[in-house]
Amino acid sequence: MIKVSETAKKRVSSLMADEGYDVSKDYVRVGVKSGGCSGLSYELNFDNLINETDKVFEDNDVRIIVDKKSFLYLVGTTLEYSGGLNGKGFVFNNPNAQRTCGCGESFSL
Repeated sequence: MIKVSETAKKRVSSLMADEGYDVSKDYVRVGVKSGGCSGLSYELNFDNLINETDKVFEDNDVRIIVDKKSFLYLVGTTLEYSGGLNGKGFVFNNPNAQRTCGCGESFSL
């Protein structure tokens, strides 16, 4: 399962509306790809299609889809949002990550 904090929910809802998506019908696609200074980096997009092998979750009224491969790296992750002057934007609090980079956008296991 992937969780969504209240601050992330508000920001996701706003961004989805700005891009023509409906938070009650469409999805946040979360994934992992090779790259970044720690070896793996996070991906976050909006989508209205589910692939056959996607895992589907809902937390805090946000619908999330994760491809099967990425799910193994993201189990138990909480998506948060940090705004303000020193904010980083979306932050993945991933209990599986053994090392993260300074910017928080990549990790390794």
